[in-house]
Amino acid sequence: MEVVRLETTVRRRAHPHPDHASFSAQLDAVLADGRRIVLLDDRGWSESPAAADHLPDDLAFTARTVVGPDEGEDVAGYWGSLARKLDERGIAAEASALAALPHGVVLGWGEGQPGAP
Repeated sequence: MEVVRLETTVRRRAHPHPDHASFSAQLDAVLADGRRIVLLDDRGWSESPAAADHLPDDLAFTARTVVGPDEGEDVAGYWGSLARKLDERGIAAEASALAALPHGVVLGWGEGQPGAP
């Protein structure tokens, strides 16, 4: 099965300080048949003080940054580690092909919910 895109889901998390905002980011590989493979689920960020408006484009930019290679990390090694995670699940993917895939961001809250942009 082929990986057709990457997708990061952003969720707002509770923060003990009301003037702060925290977000989690989960990176998935989306397969041609619609199945998803979690690649990273341990990323996130906080803002202090919390922005009054969390603009979707700003959240998407930050989400792509936090699920990407860490500062100073070997970029080829980063993509290679994601390819190995897929290989462990029986999905063949080249690191360079993963790096070139479209990368969407989904905000994991709906209109009218707390923190919705």
